[in-house]
Amino acid sequence: MGFVDHLPTRRELLVGSGALFAWSQMPRIARAEGRDPRLLAIVLRGALDGLGAVAPVGDPDWISLRGDRALVLDGKPPALPLDSFFALNPAMPNLHRLYRTGKAAIVHAVATPYRDRSHFDGQDVLESGMSKPGVTASGWLNRALLALESGGRVDPRGSRALGIGSVTPLVVRGAAPVMTWVPRKLLPASEDTQNRLLDLYQHTDPKLATVLQARMKLASLDGAMGTGDPMSDDPTLAPPGIARVRAYFAEAAGTAARYLAKADGPRVGAMGFVGWDTHIAEGAASGQLYNLLGALDGAFAAIESNMGEAWRETVVAVVTEFGRTARINGTQGTDHGTGTVAFLIGGALSGGRVIADWPGLKPAQLFEDRDLKPTTDLRSVLKGLLRDHLRVEEAVLADAVFPGSADVKPMGGLVA
Repeated sequence: MGFVDHLPTRRELLVGSGALFAWSQMPRIARAEGRDPRLLAIVLRGALDGLGAVAPVGDPDWISLRGDRALVLDGKPPALPLDSFFALNPAMPNLHRLYRTGKAAIVHAVATPYRDRSHFDGQDVLESGMSKPGVTASGWLNRALLALESGGRVDPRGSRALGIGSVTPLVVRGAAPVMTWVPRKLLPASEDTQNRLLDLYQHTDPKLATVLQARMKLASLDGAMGTGDPMSDDPTLAPPGIARVRAYFAEAAGTAARYLAKADGPRVGAMGFVGWDTHIAEGAASGQLYNLLGALDGAFAAIESNMGEAWRETVVAVVTEFGRTARINGTQGTDHGTGTVAFLIGGALSGGRVIADWPGLKPAQLFEDRDLKPTTDLRSVLKGLLRDHLRVEEAVLADAVFPGSADVKPMGGLVA
Protein backbone atom coordinates (compact mmCIF):
# COMPACT_ATOMS: atom_id res chain seq x y z
CA MET A 1 0.00 0.00 0.00
CA GLY A 2 1.21 3.57 -0.44
CA PHE A 3 0.42 7.16 -1.26
CA VAL A 4 -0.08 8.32 -4.85
CA ASP A 5 -1.48 11.42 -6.50
CA HIS A 6 -4.83 10.49 -8.01
CA LEU A 7 -6.85 11.84 -10.92
CA PRO A 8 -9.77 9.41 -11.33
CA THR A 9 -11.27 8.48 -14.69
CA ARG A 10 -14.64 6.99 -15.61
CA ARG A 11 -12.97 3.62 -16.16
CA GLU A 12 -11.87 3.54 -12.54
CA LEU A 13 -15.52 3.38 -11.49
CA LEU A 14 -15.26 -0.34 -12.30
CA VAL A 15 -13.10 -0.79 -9.21
CA GLY A 16 -15.50 1.22 -7.08
CA SER A 17 -14.11 1.55 -3.57
CA GLY A 18 -13.89 4.23 -0.92
CA ALA A 19 -11.77 7.31 -0.46
CA LEU A 20 -10.88 9.74 2.28
CA PHE A 21 -10.09 13.39 1.65
CA ALA A 22 -8.48 15.39 4.42
CA TRP A 23 -7.43 18.93 5.35
CA SER A 24 -4.83 19.69 8.00
CA GLN A 25 -6.20 23.02 9.21
CA MET A 26 -9.06 23.50 11.63
CA PRO A 27 -11.51 26.29 10.77
CA ARG A 28 -10.46 29.69 12.12
CA ILE A 29 -13.74 30.42 13.93
CA ALA A 30 -13.86 26.99 15.52
CA ARG A 31 -10.29 27.42 16.75
CA ALA A 32 -11.20 30.78 18.29
CA GLU A 33 -14.00 28.98 20.15
CA GLY A 34 -11.53 26.45 21.54
CA ARG A 35 -12.93 23.66 19.33
CA ASP A 36 -11.19 21.25 16.96
CA PRO A 37 -14.05 19.76 14.90
CA ARG A 38 -13.81 16.76 12.57
CA LEU A 39 -16.27 15.91 9.79
CA LEU A 40 -16.37 12.65 7.81
CA ALA A 41 -18.82 12.01 4.96
CA ILE A 42 -19.52 8.40 3.95
CA VAL A 43 -21.26 7.75 0.61
CA LEU A 44 -23.19 4.48 0.27
CA ARG A 45 -22.97 3.77 -3.48
CA GLY A 46 -25.89 1.96 -5.06
CA ALA A 47 -28.87 3.60 -3.30
CA LEU A 48 -29.86 2.55 0.23
CA ASP A 49 -33.31 1.16 1.01
CA GLY A 50 -34.26 3.58 3.78
CA LEU A 51 -37.38 1.61 4.67
CA GLY A 52 -35.30 -1.54 5.08
CA ALA A 53 -32.82 0.31 7.28
CA VAL A 54 -35.24 2.33 9.45
CA ALA A 55 -38.76 0.93 9.40
CA PRO A 56 -41.87 3.09 10.07
CA VAL A 57 -43.42 0.44 12.31
CA GLY A 58 -46.03 2.92 13.52
CA ASP A 59 -47.40 3.62 10.05
CA PRO A 60 -50.71 1.73 9.59
CA ASP A 61 -49.82 0.97 5.96
CA TRP A 62 -46.36 -0.48 6.66
CA ILE A 63 -47.31 -4.16 6.89
CA SER A 64 -49.62 -4.09 3.88
CA LEU A 65 -46.85 -2.42 1.86
CA ARG A 66 -44.13 -4.99 2.51
CA GLY A 67 -45.98 -7.98 3.95
CA ASP A 68 -43.78 -10.61 5.55
CA ARG A 69 -40.68 -8.68 4.40
CA ALA A 70 -41.55 -5.75 6.70
CA LEU A 71 -39.30 -5.20 9.70
CA VAL A 72 -41.38 -5.35 12.90
CA LEU A 73 -40.75 -5.11 16.63
CA ASP A 74 -41.72 -8.74 17.23
CA GLY A 75 -39.93 -10.10 14.19
CA LYS A 76 -37.22 -12.73 14.03
CA PRO A 77 -34.91 -10.99 14.70
CA PRO A 78 -36.87 -8.05 16.17
CA ALA A 79 -36.31 -4.53 14.90
CA LEU A 80 -34.66 -2.19 17.42
CA PRO A 81 -37.08 0.49 18.71
CA LEU A 82 -36.05 4.12 18.20
CA ASP A 83 -39.24 5.94 19.22
CA SER A 84 -42.96 5.27 19.07
CA PHE A 85 -42.98 5.29 15.26
CA PHE A 86 -39.59 4.14 13.91
CA ALA A 87 -37.43 1.06 14.48
CA LEU A 88 -33.88 0.30 13.37
CA ASN A 89 -32.70 -2.71 11.38
CA PRO A 90 -31.58 -5.38 13.90
CA ALA A 91 -28.16 -5.60 12.18
CA MET A 92 -27.18 -2.25 13.73
CA PRO A 93 -26.79 -2.57 17.53
CA ASN A 94 -23.85 -0.11 17.60
CA LEU A 95 -25.92 2.59 15.93
CA HIS A 96 -28.79 1.81 18.30
CA ARG A 97 -26.45 2.25 21.29
CA LEU A 98 -25.17 5.58 19.93
CA TYR A 99 -28.74 6.71 19.29
CA ARG A 100 -29.78 5.92 22.86
CA THR A 101 -26.85 7.93 24.25
CA GLY A 102 -27.59 10.93 22.03
CA LYS A 103 -24.62 10.39 19.71
CA ALA A 104 -26.60 9.41 16.63
CA ALA A 105 -29.54 10.84 14.71
CA ILE A 106 -31.45 9.69 11.64
CA VAL A 107 -33.06 11.87 8.99
CA HIS A 108 -35.84 10.00 7.18
CA ALA A 109 -37.69 10.70 3.90
CA VAL A 110 -34.65 12.66 2.73
CA ALA A 111 -33.25 13.10 -0.80
CA THR A 112 -31.12 15.33 -2.99
CA PRO A 113 -32.87 17.44 -5.67
CA TYR A 114 -32.33 14.61 -8.18
CA ARG A 115 -35.57 12.88 -9.26
CA ASP A 116 -34.47 10.35 -11.87
CA ARG A 117 -32.92 6.95 -11.19
CA SER A 118 -29.44 6.80 -12.74
CA HIS A 119 -26.67 5.86 -10.32
CA PHE A 120 -24.09 7.93 -12.19
CA ASP A 121 -26.26 11.05 -12.31
CA GLY A 122 -27.60 10.56 -8.79
CA GLN A 123 -24.12 10.32 -7.34
CA ASP A 124 -23.04 13.33 -9.38
CA VAL A 125 -25.81 15.46 -7.84
CA LEU A 126 -25.17 14.05 -4.35
CA GLU A 127 -21.45 14.77 -4.45
CA SER A 128 -21.27 17.92 -6.58
CA GLY A 129 -23.90 19.69 -4.50
CA MET A 130 -25.60 20.94 -7.66
CA SER A 131 -29.28 20.61 -8.53
CA LYS A 132 -28.59 18.60 -11.68
CA PRO A 133 -25.78 16.35 -12.96
CA GLY A 134 -22.88 17.27 -15.21
CA VAL A 135 -22.56 20.87 -14.03
CA THR A 136 -19.14 20.86 -12.34
CA ALA A 137 -16.07 18.72 -11.71
CA SER A 138 -15.74 19.81 -8.07
CA GLY A 139 -17.53 18.62 -4.94
CA TRP A 140 -19.38 20.45 -2.18
CA LEU A 141 -16.95 19.39 0.54
CA ASN A 142 -13.93 20.62 -1.41
CA ARG A 143 -15.64 23.97 -2.02
CA ALA A 144 -16.57 24.21 1.67
CA LEU A 145 -12.91 23.81 2.56
CA LEU A 146 -11.94 26.58 0.18
CA ALA A 147 -14.26 28.91 2.07
CA LEU A 148 -12.39 28.31 5.32
CA GLU A 149 -9.06 29.65 6.51
CA SER A 150 -6.03 29.06 4.24
CA GLY A 151 -8.35 28.83 1.25
CA GLY A 152 -8.52 25.07 1.59
CA ARG A 153 -4.75 24.73 1.08
CA VAL A 154 -2.88 22.13 3.08
CA ASP A 155 -0.04 23.19 5.36
CA PRO A 156 3.09 21.57 3.87
CA ARG A 157 4.37 21.02 7.41
CA GLY A 158 1.31 18.94 8.23
CA SER A 159 -0.87 16.40 6.47
CA ARG A 160 -1.65 16.51 2.79
CA ALA A 161 -5.08 15.68 1.46
CA LEU A 162 -5.55 11.93 1.75
CA GLY A 163 -7.56 9.27 -0.08
CA ILE A 164 -8.44 5.71 0.94
CA GLY A 165 -9.25 3.39 -1.94
CA SER A 166 -8.93 3.44 -5.70
CA VAL A 167 -11.43 6.18 -6.58
CA THR A 168 -11.51 9.73 -5.22
CA PRO A 169 -15.17 10.75 -4.74
CA LEU A 170 -16.43 13.78 -6.61
CA VAL A 171 -17.49 15.29 -3.27
CA VAL A 172 -13.85 16.07 -2.45
CA ARG A 173 -12.45 16.84 -5.90
CA GLY A 174 -11.49 20.41 -6.57
CA ALA A 175 -8.71 22.91 -5.95
CA ALA A 176 -7.28 21.25 -2.84
CA PRO A 177 -4.65 18.53 -3.49
CA VAL A 178 -5.63 14.88 -2.98
CA MET A 179 -3.60 11.77 -2.20
CA THR A 180 -4.74 8.15 -2.10
CA TRP A 181 -4.11 5.25 0.27
CA VAL A 182 -5.04 1.90 -1.28
CA PRO A 183 -5.94 -0.99 1.05
CA ARG A 184 -4.17 -4.27 0.45
CA LYS A 185 -7.35 -5.86 -0.92
CA LEU A 186 -10.46 -4.24 -2.36
CA LEU A 187 -13.90 -5.82 -2.45
CA PRO A 188 -15.16 -7.04 -5.85
CA ALA A 189 -18.41 -5.72 -7.29
CA SER A 190 -21.45 -8.00 -7.23
CA GLU A 191 -22.38 -10.10 -10.26
CA ASP A 192 -25.47 -7.91 -10.80
CA THR A 193 -23.34 -4.75 -10.74
CA GLN A 194 -20.80 -6.27 -13.14
CA ASN A 195 -23.53 -7.26 -15.60
CA ARG A 196 -25.01 -3.74 -15.53
CA LEU A 197 -21.58 -2.21 -16.12
CA LEU A 198 -20.94 -4.67 -18.95
CA ASP A 199 -24.20 -3.64 -20.63
CA LEU A 200 -23.29 0.05 -20.21
CA TYR A 201 -19.82 -0.30 -21.69
CA GLN A 202 -20.95 -2.52 -24.57
CA HIS A 203 -22.77 0.59 -25.79
CA THR A 204 -20.24 3.25 -24.78
CA ASP A 205 -16.78 1.61 -24.69
CA PRO A 206 -16.70 -1.75 -26.54
CA LYS A 207 -12.97 -2.33 -25.91
CA LEU A 208 -13.37 -1.89 -22.19
CA ALA A 209 -16.46 -4.14 -22.29
CA THR A 210 -14.41 -6.92 -23.92
CA VAL A 211 -11.78 -6.71 -21.18
CA LEU A 212 -14.44 -6.67 -18.45
CA GLN A 213 -16.25 -9.68 -19.94
CA ALA A 214 -13.01 -11.67 -20.10
CA ARG A 215 -12.31 -10.87 -16.46
CA MET A 216 -15.81 -11.97 -15.43
CA LYS A 217 -15.37 -15.31 -17.27
CA LEU A 218 -12.07 -15.99 -15.52
CA ALA A 219 -13.59 -15.17 -12.15
CA SER A 220 -16.51 -17.53 -12.75
CA LEU A 221 -14.13 -20.39 -13.57
CA ASP A 222 -12.39 -20.24 -10.19
CA GLY A 223 -15.64 -19.60 -8.29
CA ALA A 224 -14.63 -16.13 -7.19
CA MET A 225 -18.05 -14.69 -7.95
CA GLY A 226 -20.14 -17.44 -6.36
CA THR A 227 -22.26 -17.21 -3.23
CA GLY A 228 -19.13 -16.71 -1.16
CA ASP A 229 -18.55 -13.34 -2.81
CA PRO A 230 -19.14 -10.63 -0.18
CA MET A 231 -21.11 -8.51 -2.65
CA SER A 232 -23.14 -11.41 -4.04
CA ASP A 233 -26.89 -11.01 -4.45
CA ASP A 234 -27.41 -14.38 -2.75
CA PRO A 235 -29.19 -13.68 0.57
CA THR A 236 -27.40 -16.60 2.24
CA LEU A 237 -23.84 -15.35 1.94
CA ALA A 238 -21.15 -17.80 3.01
CA PRO A 239 -19.52 -16.78 6.31
CA PRO A 240 -16.14 -16.02 4.68
CA GLY A 241 -17.88 -13.52 2.41
CA ILE A 242 -19.58 -11.74 5.28
CA ALA A 243 -16.31 -11.65 7.20
CA ARG A 244 -14.51 -10.08 4.25
CA VAL A 245 -17.09 -7.31 3.94
CA ARG A 246 -16.99 -6.56 7.66
CA ALA A 247 -13.19 -6.58 7.73
CA TYR A 248 -12.93 -4.25 4.73
CA PHE A 249 -15.50 -1.75 6.05
CA ALA A 250 -13.84 -1.72 9.48
CA GLU A 251 -10.33 -1.36 8.05
CA ALA A 252 -11.24 1.52 5.73
CA ALA A 253 -13.32 3.38 8.35
CA GLY A 254 -10.79 2.73 11.11
CA THR A 255 -7.96 4.07 8.94
CA ALA A 256 -9.97 7.22 8.23
CA ALA A 257 -10.59 7.71 11.94
CA ARG A 258 -6.94 7.25 12.87
CA TYR A 259 -5.89 10.00 10.46
CA LEU A 260 -8.65 12.32 11.65
CA ALA A 261 -7.67 11.72 15.27
CA LYS A 262 -4.01 12.71 14.84
CA ALA A 263 -3.09 16.06 16.39
CA ASP A 264 -1.39 17.17 13.15
CA GLY A 265 -3.67 15.19 10.86
CA PRO A 266 -6.72 15.89 8.71
CA ARG A 267 -9.93 17.39 10.00
CA VAL A 268 -12.33 16.72 7.14
CA GLY A 269 -12.77 13.64 4.96
CA ALA A 270 -14.99 11.58 2.67
CA MET A 271 -15.11 7.91 1.76
CA GLY A 272 -17.47 5.49 0.07
CA PHE A 273 -18.77 1.92 0.34
CA VAL A 274 -20.20 0.05 -2.66
CA GLY A 275 -22.80 -2.73 -2.84
CA TRP A 276 -26.15 -1.11 -1.97
CA ASP A 277 -27.91 -1.75 -5.32
CA THR A 278 -30.24 -4.45 -3.93
CA HIS A 279 -32.46 -5.38 -6.90
CA ILE A 280 -32.45 -9.09 -6.06
CA ALA A 281 -33.01 -10.93 -2.73
CA GLU A 282 -32.51 -7.81 -0.64
CA GLY A 283 -33.27 -9.40 2.70
CA ALA A 284 -33.83 -6.71 5.34
CA ALA A 285 -34.03 -9.01 8.40
CA SER A 286 -31.49 -11.45 6.95
CA GLY A 287 -29.47 -11.62 3.77
CA GLN A 288 -27.83 -9.01 1.57
CA LEU A 289 -29.06 -5.72 3.09
CA TYR A 290 -28.87 -7.10 6.63
CA ASN A 291 -25.23 -8.09 6.07
CA LEU A 292 -24.29 -4.75 4.54
CA LEU A 293 -25.92 -2.80 7.36
CA GLY A 294 -24.10 -5.01 9.85
CA ALA A 295 -20.79 -4.21 8.14
CA LEU A 296 -21.64 -0.49 8.20
CA ASP A 297 -22.49 -0.81 11.90
CA GLY A 298 -19.05 -2.33 12.46
CA ALA A 299 -17.51 0.60 10.58
CA PHE A 300 -19.27 2.95 13.02
CA ALA A 301 -17.70 1.08 15.94
CA ALA A 302 -14.28 1.27 14.26
CA ILE A 303 -14.62 5.03 13.79
CA GLU A 304 -15.66 5.60 17.40
CA SER A 305 -12.86 3.47 18.88
CA ASN A 306 -10.12 4.84 16.59
CA MET A 307 -11.08 8.49 17.08
CA GLY A 308 -10.15 8.34 20.76
CA GLU A 309 -10.51 11.70 22.50
CA ALA A 310 -11.30 13.38 19.16
CA TRP A 311 -14.61 11.46 19.02
CA ARG A 312 -16.28 14.13 21.16
CA GLU A 313 -15.69 16.70 18.39
CA THR A 314 -16.55 14.42 15.48
CA VAL A 315 -19.57 14.23 13.17
CA VAL A 316 -20.01 11.49 10.55
CA ALA A 317 -22.69 11.92 7.86
CA VAL A 318 -23.73 8.78 5.93
CA VAL A 319 -25.55 9.56 2.68
CA THR A 320 -26.60 7.84 -0.56
CA GLU A 321 -27.64 8.96 -4.05
CA PHE A 322 -31.35 8.05 -3.69
CA GLY A 323 -33.64 5.50 -2.06
CA ARG A 324 -35.37 2.39 -3.35
CA THR A 325 -38.94 1.47 -4.21
CA ALA A 326 -41.41 1.25 -1.36
CA ARG A 327 -42.71 -2.10 -2.59
CA ILE A 328 -40.71 -5.31 -2.93
CA ASN A 329 -40.22 -6.38 -6.56
CA GLY A 330 -40.74 -9.81 -8.14
CA THR A 331 -37.20 -10.96 -7.33
CA GLN A 332 -37.55 -10.10 -3.61
CA GLY A 333 -35.48 -6.94 -3.99
CA THR A 334 -36.17 -3.25 -4.48
CA ASP A 335 -35.60 -1.04 -7.50
CA HIS A 336 -34.30 2.51 -7.80
CA GLY A 337 -36.40 4.95 -5.78
CA THR A 338 -36.30 8.42 -4.26
CA GLY A 339 -36.70 9.07 -0.49
CA THR A 340 -34.26 7.36 1.88
CA VAL A 341 -32.42 7.91 5.17
CA ALA A 342 -29.26 9.72 6.23
CA PHE A 343 -27.37 8.46 9.29
CA LEU A 344 -25.53 10.92 11.53
CA ILE A 345 -23.17 9.75 14.27
CA GLY A 346 -20.53 11.40 16.43
CA GLY A 347 -19.70 12.75 19.84
CA ALA A 348 -20.48 16.31 18.72
CA LEU A 349 -24.07 15.53 17.76
CA SER A 350 -27.29 16.43 19.49
CA GLY A 351 -28.84 13.07 18.65
CA GLY A 352 -31.23 10.50 20.02
CA ARG A 353 -33.98 11.32 17.54
CA VAL A 354 -35.39 10.53 14.12
CA ILE A 355 -35.96 13.73 12.17
CA ALA A 356 -38.80 13.30 9.70
CA ASP A 357 -41.73 15.09 8.14
CA TRP A 358 -43.37 11.74 7.48
CA PRO A 359 -45.20 11.61 4.11
CA GLY A 360 -47.15 8.38 4.70
CA LEU A 361 -47.20 5.09 2.80
CA LYS A 362 -50.66 4.99 1.23
CA PRO A 363 -50.50 4.59 -2.57
CA ALA A 364 -51.61 8.18 -3.08
CA GLN A 365 -48.86 9.37 -0.74
CA LEU A 366 -46.02 7.63 -2.56
CA PHE A 367 -43.87 9.56 -5.01
CA GLU A 368 -44.98 8.53 -8.53
CA ASP A 369 -46.97 5.69 -6.92
CA ARG A 370 -43.75 3.78 -6.18
CA ASP A 371 -41.27 5.56 -3.88
CA LEU A 372 -41.08 6.99 -0.39
CA LYS A 373 -41.84 10.67 -0.98
CA PRO A 374 -38.92 12.92 0.03
CA THR A 375 -39.92 15.70 2.41
CA THR A 376 -36.45 16.88 3.52
CA ASP A 377 -33.74 18.20 1.22
CA LEU A 378 -30.42 16.53 2.02
CA ARG A 379 -28.66 19.83 1.34
CA SER A 380 -30.47 21.27 4.37
CA VAL A 381 -28.88 18.59 6.57
CA LEU A 382 -25.40 19.06 5.11
CA LYS A 383 -25.67 22.83 5.31
CA GLY A 384 -26.62 22.57 8.98
CA LEU A 385 -23.55 20.47 9.75
CA LEU A 386 -21.18 22.70 7.77
CA ARG A 387 -22.57 25.88 9.34
CA ASP A 388 -22.82 24.77 12.95
CA HIS A 389 -19.92 22.30 13.15
CA LEU A 390 -17.28 23.78 10.82
CA ARG A 391 -18.64 27.35 10.89
CA VAL A 392 -18.95 27.81 7.13
CA GLU A 393 -20.88 31.03 6.56
CA GLU A 394 -24.50 30.62 5.49
CA ALA A 395 -24.12 32.94 2.49
CA VAL A 396 -21.14 30.90 1.26
CA LEU A 397 -23.15 27.69 1.63
CA ALA A 398 -25.92 29.10 -0.56
CA ASP A 399 -23.70 30.64 -3.22
CA ALA A 400 -20.52 28.54 -3.49
CA VAL A 401 -20.93 25.23 -1.67
CA PHE A 402 -24.47 24.42 -2.84
CA PRO A 403 -25.02 27.01 -5.60
CA GLY A 404 -28.58 28.15 -6.17
CA SER A 405 -29.82 26.78 -2.85
CA ALA A 406 -30.72 29.99 -1.04
CA ASP A 407 -34.24 28.68 -0.48
CA VAL A 408 -32.89 25.55 1.24
CA LYS A 409 -32.28 26.62 4.83
CA PRO A 410 -29.64 24.91 6.98
CA MET A 411 -31.15 22.47 9.45
CA GLY A 412 -30.44 23.72 12.96
CA GLY A 413 -29.90 21.86 16.19
CA LEU A 414 -27.94 18.92 14.77
CA VAL A 415 -24.77 19.72 16.71
CA ALA A 416 -24.63 19.86 20.48
